[in-house]
Amino acid sequence: MKQTAELIVLAHTRFGENSIVLHTLSEEYGRRSFLVRVSQRTAMALFLPLNILQAEITENPKSTLWTARNFVCLHPLNGLRNDLKKNTMALFMSEVLYRVVKEDMDEMGLTAWMKGQIFLLDGLESDFSNFHLLFLLSLCTILGFSPEPADLSPFAGEHYQTIEALITKPLEEALLIPMNGQARNETAESVLRYIEYHTESAVRIRSLAVLREIFA
Repeated sequence: MKQTAELIVLAHTRFGENSIVLHTLSEEYGRRSFLVRVSQRTAMALFLPLNILQAEITENPKSTLWTARNFVCLHPLNGLRNDLKKNTMALFMSEVLYRVVKEDMDEMGLTAWMKGQIFLLDGLESDFSNFHLLFLLSLCTILGFSPEPADLSPFAGEHYQTIEALITKPLEEALLIPMNGQARNETAESVLRYIEYHTESAVRIRSLAVLREIFA
């Protein structure tokens, strides 16, 4: 059975010499991975984190790993791809989703929310250094945790007031909260510990250290 689906790229991993496993998020399938045939002529830039692709899906009743092919990039995301800081933030956001959202998980509204986050980051022209922190807190709400500042108090340490401000202030003001790279990194780690507590699983985000350097 074949059908067309719109996929948000989270990551990809090599699978043999001529294939990758593409990890995605979509309205149709939730969090799901697909087998993709590749060659030297394949434009691997298609599979950059957070790209939004249209693909033809072939479902296989004999396997849980279905195939995807005939990819079309639906949105160029020029504002994101032409900015090193935004690209690094996109890597972080996609890695968080890859680690936190389990295979075959289909949270209501998750994909539509994530598309909104991608377009928002793509469109911001300045003052987006705190965006990934607001992304983490918003993700908590989408996953059903709906954090109040007091809920994060056991995880926040000295950054409680910062987290409280991020939760309670309007987006425009929250993006302008002054922080250095270390404070942002530690605040992100606090929220990730909160997510670990609620998902009962370890969340190791390697790209967080890169963000700290980029936004020092």
